[in-house]
Amino acid sequence: MSGADAFTIGIEEEYLLVDARTLDLAEAPEAMIAECKRRLGDQVAPEFLRCQIEIGTKVCDTIGDARTDLGNLRRTIAEVAEGHGLTPISAGCHPAADWSEQTHRDRDRYNQLKKELGLISDRMLICGMHVHVGIGDDDTRIDLMNQASYFLPHMLALSASSPFWQGKDTGLASYRVGVFDNLPRTGLPPRFGSWSAYRRYVDTLIDAGLIEDATKVWWDLRPSANYPTLEARICDASPRIEQTLALAAVFQATLRMLWRLKTANKRWRVYDNCLIDENRWRARRFGCAEGLLDFGLGELVPVPRLVEEWIDLLAEDAEALDSVSDVASLRDTLARGTPADRQRRIFRQAVDGGATPQEAARAVTRDLADAFLDGVA
Repeated sequence: MSGADAFTIGIEEEYLLVDARTLDLAEAPEAMIAECKRRLGDQVAPEFLRCQIEIGTKVCDTIGDARTDLGNLRRTIAEVAEGHGLTPISAGCHPAADWSEQTHRDRDRYNQLKKELGLISDRMLICGMHVHVGIGDDDTRIDLMNQASYFLPHMLALSASSPFWQGKDTGLASYRVGVFDNLPRTGLPPRFGSWSAYRRYVDTLIDAGLIEDATKVWWDLRPSANYPTLEARICDASPRIEQTLALAAVFQATLRMLWRLKTANKRWRVYDNCLIDENRWRARRFGCAEGLLDFGLGELVPVPRLVEEWIDLLAEDAEALDSVSDVASLRDTLARGTPADRQRRIFRQAVDGGATPQEAARAVTRDLADAFLDGVA
């Protein structure tokens, strides 16, 4: 593949804003949004809920470029928020906040979303991380989407950062995914035989007045509505920048690997969604703590073993994309545990030390706030 859009990369992150003193969720004042826009332009945008803000990197040639841009975005958001008595956190869910106490922004798009989704929209107190990778040819984009779906549960397992909901341990590593799945057109993408088949699906919904455009298709992996990219949307927001970059790098390298196979007249086997969905559930429930199903072996395999095989599989592609160390840093997640594991560990330590559940949840939130700039140059 050649051209300016060949495996370029872009990263979007959604952040929650908390009061710097109490660590409770707080609404972003319009003055803060305006200052962020002044400093970052169209790389920052308000989100549906007033306590959220979204950023997006520029189109980057390498993961190193993405590191520089994302670091600047995180640093700037933190600086501006501090001036308003706020602190950003990056996680799938706030450990203790009550969704029913949040309000959405009074803008046409958000008011329409509220009208379409009803009470479901009020529960969208969740944050994700999206990765765009440039794939210029339309049919190639669909072909790689069909194959790359296999790896989505692996990405979810590694990114899981939302074990708590309204102060309670949900028993899941990623509660966020279950909340998001209440929306229409979510979950694993269907299989399409071509770009034209995908467009017929989208155009049918548009012509029927069900959606305005393809941005209302919210699958875990989708062709972007605005760019010649494939967009992975399954990951929880990552507390630390290094994990965001590792997940972005492995997705970029995976698409290059699948393209490389395609150019050699080979391909990754396309498995039924019902099988992949079993792994998706296990990733939601356990993160990396339990195995995922290896469809070839027909048995559960520990996630660390699968990740090692994945890293080996991508060696040539990571080398070509100058992302060997970023892809290899997935081992760091396995060594220290997922963000969900860390949150539970901090909660237990606080309770064991005599803290109330409310105080323990606050300790978790404090750690998330401290992690936001960890590793940012």
